[in-house]
Amino acid sequence: MSPLPEQPLSPLDGRYRASVAGLGEFLSEAGLNRARVQVEVEWLLYLTDHELFGSSRLDHEQARALRALVADFGQAEIDELATLEATTRHDVKAVEYLVRHKLADLGLNDVAELTHFACTSEDINNLSYALTIGSAVREVWTPRLRSIIEKLRALSVEHRDTPMLAHTHGQPATPTTVGKEFAVFVYRLERVIAQVEATQYLGKFSGATGTFAAHVAADPGLDWPAISSEFVTSLGLEWNPLTTQIESHDWQAELYQRMSHANRILHNLCTDIWTYISMGYFTQIPQAGATGSSTMPHKINPIRFENAEANLELSSALLESLSQTLVTSRLQRDLTDSSTQRNIGVAIGHSMLAMDNLGRGLSEFSIDTAALAADLDSNWEILGEAIQTVIRAEITAGRSSISDPYALLKELTRGRRIGQTELVEFIDALDIGQEAKDGLRVLTPAGYAGLASDLVRFVQK
Repeated sequence: MSPLPEQPLSPLDGRYRASVAGLGEFLSEAGLNRARVQVEVEWLLYLTDHELFGSSRLDHEQARALRALVADFGQAEIDELATLEATTRHDVKAVEYLVRHKLADLGLNDVAELTHFACTSEDINNLSYALTIGSAVREVWTPRLRSIIEKLRALSVEHRDTPMLAHTHGQPATPTTVGKEFAVFVYRLERVIAQVEATQYLGKFSGATGTFAAHVAADPGLDWPAISSEFVTSLGLEWNPLTTQIESHDWQAELYQRMSHANRILHNLCTDIWTYISMGYFTQIPQAGATGSSTMPHKINPIRFENAEANLELSSALLESLSQTLVTSRLQRDLTDSSTQRNIGVAIGHSMLAMDNLGRGLSEFSIDTAALAADLDSNWEILGEAIQTVIRAEITAGRSSISDPYALLKELTRGRRIGQTELVEFIDALDIGQEAKDGLRVLTPAGYAGLASDLVRFVQK
């Protein structure tokens, strides 16, 4: 058997590449290296702009040319970094040399020693990760989640008045509306996405063990914490003043826990929709040319929701592992975080793939209102809750002498199916006021959804 041509090992880079393509812009090796170049360039420009260590401010064209290394970062730079790293065996050192080569090309060798000045690799890396993760979350992951929320919002408004038998513990329960149930997920996801959007992306820039030792050795008269803070915040990040060699990754743990929480809510949505489909409440819309089963031609399998479930589980497992492991680093630094962080894109990628499937699935089903109505009409016993509650109100008002309304309705309805005729006869025989009887007589399962329709307003724009 001849060997296959080189193939991608991860399905995210193979079968599902199109669904996660936007993440590669930021969370790939190339995206990380571009951010590293950005941090190196901006630090050099910061030092020269402030004319530190006898340097002179670069003119506008020189600064533009340096920043173009970031803006125009492409295959040539990727290839050069690979060549450099083959010799250095150190990815950040390769980036430093790339910037130095660019300085030489620009005739700026007089400031070359300010490249990577007083930096440990983690000064560059932690800022680069914060920049790339922030961009990936804000520009790729969050918009995908928002698109899901908007689909759910539209469904909640469209079906706010569509009554549906609820099920608690898998058993028939007080009715709701389809729209209200979708609105529950909108509300849950809105809370979590707000927490994700409020993430503080922290950065450190304080040397080998977070003490500014090399900085002070170079110039003890400068306010290095103030310089560090100004530089970090100039990148759009928040400054962390107290670290070891690494930024402590607490913000990453917080972010990944919130993203995993969003995944878990979406997972709950998938299992609910899958169940409604299996109950016949929701009907899948056949897609032209699609096959549900290789042997059973009648089937339309809920594969969108099943695929989403699987990828949400994978994503949450990775995100939760990241959030648990990244917050520990032995003493002032160990290297476990370096390997771990290389899987951030994989973790978020599975979430992206899940949302792609879920978004498609939400566009490929309809509500079977006839099935909903039939199920409601087969479960008149659920009105037992309403009847015993009205009796309690009548007792309190002095219009009834019934001693235990709950027990009375339990005897009538528990574990039994009763119809409208039997229920009306029961109501007619009750010791309650006539107005209460009249109100209960006209009550139907479909009409017993309380304020479900009105509650949708809490997510309606």
